[in-house]
Parts: sequence; structure tokens; C-alpha cells
Amino acid sequence: MNNPLLEKHGLPPFSLIRPEHVEPAIDQVLADNRAAIAQLLTGGQAYGWENLVAPLEELSDRLRRVWSPVGHMNSVVNSPELRAAYNACLPKLSDYATELGQNDRLYQAYQSIADGPSFSALDTAQKKIITNALRDFRLSGVALPAEQKARFKEIMQELSNLNAKFEENLLDTTNAWHKHIGDEKELAGLPPTALALLAQYAQQRELDGWVVTLEFPSYIPVITYGDNRDLRREMYEAYVTRASDAGPHATQWDNTPVMEKILALRHESARLLGFNNYAEYSIAPKMARSTDEVLAFLNDLAQRSLTMARNELAEVRAYAREQHGLDELEAWDVAYYSEKLRQHRYAISKEDLKPYFPEGRVVAGMFQVVKRLYSLDIRERKDVDVWHSSVRFFDIYDESGELRGQFYLDLYARQHKRGGAWMDECVTRKRSVAGVQAPVAYLTCNFSPPVGDDPALFTHEEVLTLFHEFGHGLHHMLTKVDYPSVAGIAGVAWDAVELPSQFMENWCWHREALDLIAAHYQSDAALPDTLYQKMLAAKNYQAGMQMVRQLEFAIFDFRLHLEYDPARGARVYDVLDEVREQVAVMKPPSFNRFPHSFSHIFAGGYAAGYYSYKWAEVLSSDAFAAFEETSIFDRDTGLRFLSAVLEQGGSREPMELFIEFRGREPTIDALLRHSGIAA
Repeated sequence: MNNPLLEKHGLPPFSLIRPEHVEPAIDQVLADNRAAIAQLLTGGQAYGWENLVAPLEELSDRLRRVWSPVGHMNSVVNSPELRAAYNACLPKLSDYATELGQNDRLYQAYQSIADGPSFSALDTAQKKIITNALRDFRLSGVALPAEQKARFKEIMQELSNLNAKFEENLLDTTNAWHKHIGDEKELAGLPPTALALLAQYAQQRELDGWVVTLEFPSYIPVITYGDNRDLRREMYEAYVTRASDAGPHATQWDNTPVMEKILALRHESARLLGFNNYAEYSIAPKMARSTDEVLAFLNDLAQRSLTMARNELAEVRAYAREQHGLDELEAWDVAYYSEKLRQHRYAISKEDLKPYFPEGRVVAGMFQVVKRLYSLDIRERKDVDVWHSSVRFFDIYDESGELRGQFYLDLYARQHKRGGAWMDECVTRKRSVAGVQAPVAYLTCNFSPPVGDDPALFTHEEVLTLFHEFGHGLHHMLTKVDYPSVAGIAGVAWDAVELPSQFMENWCWHREALDLIAAHYQSDAALPDTLYQKMLAAKNYQAGMQMVRQLEFAIFDFRLHLEYDPARGARVYDVLDEVREQVAVMKPPSFNRFPHSFSHIFAGGYAAGYYSYKWAEVLSSDAFAAFEETSIFDRDTGLRFLSAVLEQGGSREPMELFIEFRGREPTIDALLRHSGIAA
């Protein structure tokens, strides 16, 4: 059959891709790649860049281009048929990756290049690819005896399946729960925008009234504004017990055995490679130099934040008791009374800002920010094949008119789309005889869609999220590195990869940038200064509580992998309880099953790496401080960040790039100042 995944396209032909195309395409590419690698390794000639590394880069790029649209569609337009095809390919891809990593002849060939006379003539990026490859061979078990190599390969295959299973259980249990509400009184307190969305959800199900779901645009307004405490409790319980042994769908999609097995297999794989635990294995390619350094960093931040966080919660408790007669503050009350206290103290609600952040203005304004920083021109294209009618597509041009990158923008939450927000690679930059292959990104969010005739209106948090993901996208798209393995975000140490994304969020707080991204969706009036001043005053509201919450996730993740003992099992909740004893200010109820939906560490790339968010925030805060020292649109500083960080991708160590931009190593001061925590 004609297989659109195997045909040469500039961009993926999403409308033509069917589940039945997936497995044959992957089988074909893997067979072709294996044959090509075997051919490269025959002949016993002296190896160099041109006759080994460059062809391997091509093979990897072809596989990536075939698999990328499949993995992406599985996340954004999930169906049973697509899921089955996707899952059928996971073990094949895992086998291939491990085979490559354990190919001793390939390893020796790379080593011979590194040791040979031609190495010194290679450019910086080429050297980095070879150095990274040698490190990754060792981390894939190339030096293991045959029996242990086979076991390592089995583990990698099983982990690949388990990660997918974790995400599927979470998606299925999120989709399975909804509540039909016929009486508007039950939704008292919800803002009109939220009510309109919930009515739209009901219409889509051919029901009268309103429907609440566990999708973020539905869950957050109820938990934040809903006066109905019973409904808040019901939704909170459904949300925090997803994919677990508790709650409304107890045991149906339970991730308990999945988590146990994932942690056991990760530990076993790390031990096979000579590490004491998975945390040591995880940081081997990262910026952090030791597990002690990571824990010391997290514990230091916790110590600095904890008093502030405790005081913030005490204020909410006192406010709820004194102003609303609530004796006992429960987990499903915290967001509700925190929002009431915010309004009481600063006379500003998250909802007050939404009319000033219509989608069209925010997106166009974000492009203007980037134009002023980096002299880039972003233009929408309408003639592109997409996976859903609401998806948009854009080209990025630099001052010389060169196409630097392209991206898809998929902003709204919907059924059969996994939650959260992310940037992923569709096409990676590379140079060949045909010219430069422009990088292409997927930018995916789960915001509230347009309701009725109104445009989509974003909360300020959603604006921050969009800027965050766009920062990742710029890192991928603006690279000037010509080799896919270290172009853009590829090859960047995981604990530095959040630098460009968190860095972009800073512009969302400054008047000069807000004048570009904010205007009332009906009158086009600028954000009033009174509202802006209130927004700034409330910026670090509960910053201590937010800090310790993130530290709870990071320390829990790290200790879970650091302290795993096969004789005692995963001890997921024992470890979590100990961490909460150390850093949490609000103890959740016994039925809370947060780890069961912690897909960052059980299905994403953040295992023993969730600390990366805070680690990179030190870098991003300090980087933005360079603009505070001049001006937020200082062209020279912007172009320096572009050339030092965004354009060099993974071709050099992140600390080298940071020093090139800042002139020194990072300090924690800017992070503490931006968070309102005293240094």
C-alpha cells in the first residue's frame, strides 16, 4: 500500500496518516537502518566523520521524521486503533535503540575517531556529538557481558511499554469522569467564562445544563471559585485519585503496579551499569555533578522558603476562619480561600485579567516580543495539513529573510488529548547537499477554547505557560547547529533544558511587554494601570507555598530513585510522607494519590530529574537579570542571548554557554529576588 509515512514530505501529511500505516513504516525504516549500519561497519576502513557519523545522523533523522507525527498524534488525537499501533512499535524502537547503544563495533569505530588524528580537525559540534555518543554507549551497556546486555535490552523494552501504560491509564481515567449539573445554583461562584465553557461541554454531549470534567479548564475554575464545597470535594477527590486504587474509578486504571515495576526496572538497569541507584545514572549526563549536590540545592531552597510558606498558609486559615467561619481548612478549600484572600488583599482576581488576554492579541503580542528581542518575523500559513481544525501553523524568518523555523500551535483542551503543555520536535535542523532542513516544532497547550462568539480568553497563568512553551520552541527552532544530534534542544543537559522556557516567562510581568500582549477583547483598551499595579503587588502571593510544592515534587522524585531498595520495594507513599513531613505545609487527605498521575517522572523524561525546573530557574532568573540591568528589550543583550544560548543548542556544555552570555557563573540571588524570598 502507499504509505504516507514513508513518502518524502516537507511536513507530515496528518490527514493521510492512518493507524494501519504505522507499524509497516517503522518496520521498513528499522530494517533499512539496520542494513545501512551493517554496511557502514563492513570494510574495516579507517573511520571518520564523513564515512560513519554523518551517515548515522541521516539514518537517525529519517527514523525521527517517520515516528514524530505518530507519537504526536497519539498524544493529541488519541484513539484505540492509533494507540494499539503506537504501542506495537514501542518495543521495536526500544530494541533498535538498545542494539545501537550496545553495538561494540560501532562503539569501537566512534572510539577510533575520538583517538585518531582527524578528531582535532572537527568543529566543536562534531566533537561534542562523538563525546556524547561515547558516553551514551557506556550508559547503554556497551561494556556489559552478553547475558547482562540482553537483560538491559529487556528492561529498556519493558520500561518503554510501562511508561506508555502509565500515560494511557491517566488519560483514560481523566476522560472517564464527568458530572452533569442541571441546577446553576450548584455552580455558584464560577465566573461567566467558566460557566459558558461548562455549558459548551454539555452541548457537545447533547445535554442541557452544564458538564464538569477533570480537564484543566474545567477543574481549576471549580476548585478555585466554586462556592459549592461538596462539589469541590467531589472533584478534588476524582482528580487526585486518577489512575489509582482509590476514588470513583478505583482499581480500574490503577497505576500502582506500573509504578512499582518502573522503579524496580530503573534501579536494576542502573545497577547493571555500575551505578548505586537510578538517581546516579540519571545525573550522569546532566549539569549537576553529584546526587549530594542536587539534594543540598533542594534542601537549601526548602529551608529558605519554608517559614514564608507556613506563614502564607496560616494567613489563609485565619482568613477562612475569621471572614467565612470555616473551622477546618481542607485540601479542597485551599485554592478557593486563597483566591478569596487574594481578592480581599489585592482587589484582583485571576478572572479580572482574562478579558485583557484574548488569544489573538496574546499570540501576536508574543511574536512582537520576539521580534524586538531577536529581529524575527513570524507569519501564519494557512495551506498546511493539520491534525485538528483548531491547529495553526507559522513560519519564522530572520532579518535576512532566511526561514529559521516553523511550528504548529495547538492551544485548546479537548477529549482524547493528553493534559499539560509541551513542546516537541517535528523536524530537526540539519544541513545537507540539498541545503538546510528548517526545524519544525509542535507547541501544545490545554487552554479553555473559544466559547460562543467570543475569542479564547486566557488567564495570566495560561499566558505564562504559552511563553514558557514558546521558549522551548525557540530553543529548538533558532539553532544554527547543522547536525541533528546537538541541534536545538538535542544533546542539551536535561537540567539546563528549562532555561530558555522559564526565561521567556519574565516578559509577561513587564509593562512594556504587556502593552504588546494585553488588550481588552471588546474595546481593545490597554490593561489599566490600576489592574497592572495590583497584578504586580500580587505577583509573589503565596510564592513560598508554590516553591515548597515544587520542592516536594523534586525531592520526592529524587529520593524515590536514590533510595530504592529491591528488598523493600518502591515505598512510594512512605517516601512521599517523609518528604511532606520535611517540606509540605498542607498535609493532603489520606485518599490523595498524587504519584499515580505524576507523569513527568513515570511517563516523561524527568525521572530523578524533576529538580531540573528549579535548577534551570536559577539560570533563567540570572539570565533575565541581564535585561533588568539594561532594559527588557535591549537589542544587544537579546542578540547576545540568541547567539550564546539559543543558536548553539547542545553543541557545548550549558555552563560554558551561560558564562559566554553572562560573563560569569550563575548565582541564586535573582531567583530569590524574583520569588520574593529574601536572599
